[in-house]
Amino acid sequence: MSFYIGREASKLWKRICAETITEINLLLENWKYLLAGLVCQYIHGLAARGVHYLHRPGPTLQDIGFMILPELGQDKAYISETLFTFIFVSFVLWTFHPFILKSRKIYTVLIWCRVLAFLVVSQFLRVVTFYSTQLPGPNYHCREGSKLATLPRPDSVLEVLLINFPRGVLYGCGDLIFSSHMIFTLVFVRTYQKYGSLLIVASRKHYTVDVVVAWYTVNLVVFFVDKKLAELPDRSVAAATLLPLSTKDKDGRTKEENHKLLNGNSGDPADRRQRTQVNGKIMEDVNTIHHPDSAMNGA
Repeated sequence: MSFYIGREASKLWKRICAETITEINLLLENWKYLLAGLVCQYIHGLAARGVHYLHRPGPTLQDIGFMILPELGQDKAYISETLFTFIFVSFVLWTFHPFILKSRKIYTVLIWCRVLAFLVVSQFLRVVTFYSTQLPGPNYHCREGSKLATLPRPDSVLEVLLINFPRGVLYGCGDLIFSSHMIFTLVFVRTYQKYGSLLIVASRKHYTVDVVVAWYTVNLVVFFVDKKLAELPDRSVAAATLLPLSTKDKDGRTKEENHKLLNGNSGDPADRRQRTQVNGKIMEDVNTIHHPDSAMNGA
């Protein structure tokens, strides 16, 4: 039993090392895109923090979702966040499964480049939208009488740039249309739209319009951005180009190329022209007219 466990552990370690080498090579090629995506996440948080200074509490707007769905209440508001956190964490863990599982069809670096591209476009549209019109927030800490509903004038620029993470993110107001929760949810697990959106409205984190606009906007963004991005490479085909060749493979490939050159064949399937040997030289049979006198002189 111990021998079997040791053998499987050895295989797992080799698999992790091989995948790490592959992902590092991809990271060296795509780190600029990942860095840009992460910087845009900070800019999105900064924009959400900025609109909180502009937020003015008021009566909760009339909302059809509020009429249909019973209010969870402050004591049960954690249900929505718990489900969202589960979706978020499970997706992040799934993107790293190629390091452990044998059956893997994605590259972690490439899938995150794709996800960040979806998020950046969606968040850009979101920032433009919630700065266009500031609505009174429906969340409990954004209502009239709450000290957190409006932020006091900042004492310094640094106070704004630090965005008071994570408290400033959890207790933000004014960044409503459209829902950031739904952006992450639809991008990470698009099937969540059937169940997760109901909890967002029931917990009064957003109006129904925030969820509806996020539902069709993010899906359209994912559709069009996905069309612009190149398809993710098939691992079975791309592995040979991503992984470094061993010395044995390099020697075998060199011998094969030399053999093709000696036979006068470049290996191209289209290059199948007949070759004849005259006076120790390989001649190609091309569609040209040879003069008899020049052929006799060996020219």
